[in-house]
Amino acid sequence: MKIIIMGCGRVGGKLALLMEAEGHDVAVIEYKSEALARLGPNFKGRIIPGVGFDRDVLKRAGIEQADAFAATSSSDNANIVAARIARNIFHVPRVVARLFDPDRAEVYRRLGLLTISSTSLGAERIRELILYPELDPNMTFGGGEVCVVSLEPPSNMVGRMVKDLVISGEFNVVAITREGKAFIPTLGTVFRKEDIIHLAVMAESMQRFKDLFGLSSGG
Repeated sequence: MKIIIMGCGRVGGKLALLMEAEGHDVAVIEYKSEALARLGPNFKGRIIPGVGFDRDVLKRAGIEQADAFAATSSSDNANIVAARIARNIFHVPRVVARLFDPDRAEVYRRLGLLTISSTSLGAERIRELILYPELDPNMTFGGGEVCVVSLEPPSNMVGRMVKDLVISGEFNVVAITREGKAFIPTLGTVFRKEDIIHLAVMAESMQRFKDLFGLSSGG
């Protein structure tokens, strides 16, 4: 995959190194030479000096052949402008913009832009750890309406089947990790003592889920 990353801050630099390590063709656009030090001396991708909303800079980075564009600078406005240029003018198939202000996310989604807000992700993660201390919340979807949690089966669930835990529209078992390997279970899969169960749970059904598992209220 040919990917262009605008911005070489902590997020952009880490993304560039991750993508390069996986064998992708990576180009980084950055106007601050000191920021490029994050890439280290062994970075084999291309470095293009400049700003990511300059069309000439984008062309030098290979935007016309790019499979993906990630706007990860420290400026929401710069990220959105660059993302819109990449999507609407150069028709890059996959465009993602980093946002600090989560209130803008829905507006940009309506424009067809994929966004990620570290502010929202951090707040949601802290909320999960406060509200569900006995669980291991992995992620949420939407505005937190659906939560993915992981936990070992309590004694009242060992020996029972997946179908005994599934309640349509409220929670569902999406995977089980057993002896270090994950798999997608069937309704007839039986829970074992050392399993790690991964479930998708509606936030509004969390208390019912905890009651079924025999978990404490967490405070």
